[in-house]
Amino acid sequence: MTQHFDVLIIGAGPAGLAAAAGAATAGGRIGIVDDNPLAGGQIWRGGPEHGKDARGAALWGALRNAGNVEFLARTRVLYPSGAQELRAETPAAALTLRYGRLIIATGARERLLPFPGWTLPGVTGAGGLQALAKGGYPVAGKRIVVAGSGPLLLAVGATLRERGAHILAIVEQTPLRRLARFALALPAAPGKLTQALQLRRQLSGVPYHGGAYIRAAGGDGQLRDVTLQQGAARRTIECEHLACGYGLIPNLELAGALGCAMEDGAVAVDGWQQSSVPGTYCAGESTGVGGVDLALAEGRIAGLATVNATRQAARHLAERARWQRFAARLSRAFALRPELRGLCDDDTIVCRCEDVRHGELARHANWRSAKLHTRCGMGACQGRICGGAAATLYGWRQDDIRLPLSPARIASLLADPE
Repeated sequence: MTQHFDVLIIGAGPAGLAAAAGAATAGGRIGIVDDNPLAGGQIWRGGPEHGKDARGAALWGALRNAGNVEFLARTRVLYPSGAQELRAETPAAALTLRYGRLIIATGARERLLPFPGWTLPGVTGAGGLQALAKGGYPVAGKRIVVAGSGPLLLAVGATLRERGAHILAIVEQTPLRRLARFALALPAAPGKLTQALQLRRQLSGVPYHGGAYIRAAGGDGQLRDVTLQQGAARRTIECEHLACGYGLIPNLELAGALGCAMEDGAVAVDGWQQSSVPGTYCAGESTGVGGVDLALAEGRIAGLATVNATRQAARHLAERARWQRFAARLSRAFALRPELRGLCDDDTIVCRCEDVRHGELARHANWRSAKLHTRCGMGACQGRICGGAAATLYGWRQDDIRLPLSPARIASLLADPE
């Protein structure tokens, strides 16, 4: 089955929805592809119309009422199958998606860093446990430690507490002095300051440990406790869940497969969000992690630019610049401390899919050598978890894109005439 779109958008998070709203104004056929059953991405998970952010509901309402926008849910892009063409699959069939212009809004994923015990049942990503809880996973009454780095930790803690969890501690690796400098600059972004104050009120009474990190997780077949390191001091906290994430990493696989140039670990774009590949635009976290406000501004610019409405797009340039400055401050404030690179012992698993351990990987000079000799990155996640960890631990860069981009049914591949 082949479908044709004037503008095809990959990703239905804030950037993708904003891009669709901008592109739809020109009247062409707009397609939004997402592998989740509902729109909203990770930020507005569960559907943008159900979240607390009124912008999500407004965007989704406008798109649903637009007669030229089609949402392809549960649809996963597998690989570029030709010029201005992508191969995709749904739970029921394979698709060929052809487009005039393409907008990549594939968002980001959590950076998970290994430490002894991180593969124990009960240890998850911070955003991962938040997503599970939003999807109905029961956390009421559970004792949970939230750890890692970035403002997401507060949002995760608030979500879990709202659903009845006992949040024992928020553990932030950034030193308190740097946190204080970042907090003092928040009045320059009043919306972020208000959000931070609301989250702290929701987490009233929860201990907040700045300049601290999880050194190890303990348990016999199930998480039992975590060891917290803060300066020279260590303490053990008994818990049933550890939600631990060290910021976000852009999802670059599709952009890389299309040949888009990269810069500083993100897709390089021009002032209209166009990549180095003509007709291919990128918006949101794929151009650099910056949060929902930056994603919305970039999405609007990209969507309008694809339909040559650059005059309207220009109205959002100042807003984009403002949130880019905020994103730069955020990146500096929550830069990872060097101690996190030294937590693994030789037996600590780094590649969970293929059970490859730190001692095996530390002998290699680069990602390619590690893949050839240990199968690191060759499992079902295709390096999405261990690749980010290896970049932090060893300074390796993933220099290849493996196709298909996600595990696919043989029938979907056989159905492709190419």
